Amino acid sequence: LRLAHHAGWFLCHQFETEANWKFHNVTTGPEILADFEGKRLDYWVTGYGTGGTFHGAGKAIKAARPDVKIVLAEPEDAGLLASGVPTEHKPDGSPSASHPAFSAHPIQGWTPDFIPKVLHDAPMDMLLHELVPVPGAGAIATAQSLAAKEGLLTGISGGGTMWAALETAKTAPEGSVILAMLPDTGERYLSTPLFADIEADMNEEELEIATSTPSFQLVPGKEPVLAA
Repeated sequence: LRLAHHAGWFLCHQFETEANWKFHNVTTGPEILADFEGKRLDYWVTGYGTGGTFHGAGKAIKAARPDVKIVLAEPEDAGLLASGVPTEHKPDGSPSASHPAFSAHPIQGWTPDFIPKVLHDAPMDMLLHELVPVPGAGAIATAQSLAAKEGLLTGISGGGTMWAALETAKTAPEGSVILAMLPDTGERYLSTPLFADIEADMNEEELEIATSTPSFQLVPGKEPVLAA
């Protein structure tokens, strides 16, 4: 903020500016509609950081396909929306204080310690079908499962979205089509709790796999083998 005032830097105000949700309204939302043109879509499941995707894409989806149910997820440990307590905002839209329902959670990129103005201004009565609390451990475990079983290296927030989608699937009518976007990559989480259970060094099984091919071997303590 100081750099914006004194050095001419541009402060995006991503949590407050209408440009946030309006951009999703003309990009993300229409992209989803185009991908599902002529196809069934029953649920769209998403988390929130600024609230721009939920607000903007949600409006576009509901305008074109009002029967689609939108499920919003937030950390179980930081149930700001679940609390029913609004965030008080300053004249510029920024929060005046930390939300009383906030506590630290591991789902990075989701739910800051306030309800953003972008989310606060969303027409909840029109958009929100269900609010799903996501446990941090569930988000981490689901992200790990996606990597191990599906080959999808997503982050903790991606795991949280998928966890909420799986919960939605448990009660959805048979044959329902559920969309859950995972706009994150696991590469930026290597030093976070997402990979805390993975040892830095290879175990015996991994070493055996590493030496099972005649070329491109990267074995600790040995020269790399880059050709057959």
